[in-house]
Amino acid sequence: MYKVLLVDDERIILEGISNGIDWAALDTILVDTARNGVEAYEKIVREQPHIVISDIKMPGMDGLALAAKVHQEFPSIRFILLSGFSEFEYARSAMQYGVKHYLLKPCNEHTIMETLEKVIGELKEEEDKEQFVQGIKSRFETAQPYIKEQLLKEFISNKIYTNRDLSYYQRLFNIELSDQQVRLLLFQLEGEFAFEHMYALKNIAEEILVSPLLSTIIGEYVLFIMEEGEAAQLQDQIKLIREKFFQFYGLDTTVAVSEADHIRSARRLYQETLECLNHRFYLGEGSIITKKDITSVSQDSDFSIEFDEQQFCLLIKSGHWEDAREEITSFFTTLINKRLGIHLTKSYVMQLFLVMVQTCDSEHMNVYMEKIPSLMAMNTVQQMKTFFEQTAEEITLTYYNCHKTKHSSIINKVIGIINEHLGNPDLSLKWVANQMLYMNADYLGKLFKQETGERFSNYVMKVRIEKAMEQIKQMDDVKIVTLAEMIGFGDNPQYFSQVFKKHTGCTPSEYRRGL
Repeated sequence: MYKVLLVDDERIILEGISNGIDWAALDTILVDTARNGVEAYEKIVREQPHIVISDIKMPGMDGLALAAKVHQEFPSIRFILLSGFSEFEYARSAMQYGVKHYLLKPCNEHTIMETLEKVIGELKEEEDKEQFVQGIKSRFETAQPYIKEQLLKEFISNKIYTNRDLSYYQRLFNIELSDQQVRLLLFQLEGEFAFEHMYALKNIAEEILVSPLLSTIIGEYVLFIMEEGEAAQLQDQIKLIREKFFQFYGLDTTVAVSEADHIRSARRLYQETLECLNHRFYLGEGSIITKKDITSVSQDSDFSIEFDEQQFCLLIKSGHWEDAREEITSFFTTLINKRLGIHLTKSYVMQLFLVMVQTCDSEHMNVYMEKIPSLMAMNTVQQMKTFFEQTAEEITLTYYNCHKTKHSSIINKVIGIINEHLGNPDLSLKWVANQMLYMNADYLGKLFKQETGERFSNYVMKVRIEKAMEQIKQMDDVKIVTLAEMIGFGDNPQYFSQVFKKHTGCTPSEYRRGL
């Protein structure tokens, strides 16, 4: 409903128009009346009417002066001026203040209503225009981020932009593009992620980064064009983005930062960030990578990695996991330091992996061979190292358990021989190895200690003393000489007594009395 203010210094005219017009039928409401221009202006400021019907000739401030003052401060308010015949030409000068409608006094209700209808029609037409313009503006503002994203994608395509193009986009988006040095930031999410994660990362980054010029999601990356600023500050902002995103989604992010250059070089800068991201294969996921972090990549066909595959496989097959793990660490450290091409590095890893799994039986080898595609698809050398170590440990421990079972059988035989030949003064590791088991004595000694935790000689001495203690308990009158001979000390009872005391804290005689 449109608000109307009526202004006339003649009370009869004021009341006649006020009561004679069916305001509601015109979708209007008479909000107030005034007797002069000064009073009318105060009420206009307070009521903000859509239409003012005013006499032109009034004391204090006439209708023309009122129209001029209101037009300056409230240009959307429409005026209908009432004038006598002699004032009509003077009234027409109000056109400069946007006044289009004049009524000659005296005028009847029908004439006033017709004029009001015209003014209301004009107001509605203006409202429709304004609504249309605002709708277009709103849609443009809604679409502007997507248009900016498309613009950024075009910047990194093959299209070449001139200064004229940049000036056009600068005016369109109210951003400074022409003479600025910019950097590109390229974010890559790690692990399993969906589009919503990239969208969330983009929004988090837009909140934290200081005035990014343009941003977009392109493929599996989130891309920003930034004004060149302080490098340390930018690093801090990127770290904060990664930390906040990880808090929400538990996903890590690798970021590539280009060098600074003119925005016309955006395509080259984009290629630079892609190259940086490729080096996360060596630098690891979750890195912030710049061109300074990238060393030259060697593709020399004569450049090779020296590694003793036979020694490595021997460690695997012998079950020595700690030694094998050291070799794996050395191998991957060499690969990382050499910084060969990614495909060449992967080929070295696959070659050693094949050599390793071929030490297994055919059933296990086929299982491990099926894992090769997963190994080759890994994004970082650290991922490949972890996978390689897990597989190597499985194979090594399988061999270790096989050897342990086999060793246990041999050591059980050794213990049986010790118990059977305990009284033999010649009982020794060398005698058991050479005369009874036909094995290398040093190797047998290592196996014995690995299984029992004791050296062979210590074990034999411990068993002999335990046997002596048992005999003393069972044979109260047994002589020390006889006892020494029974448990392998031969005719040296004095040495037997010394060894007995060392193990028990007392001599055989003292031990007997204690019983």
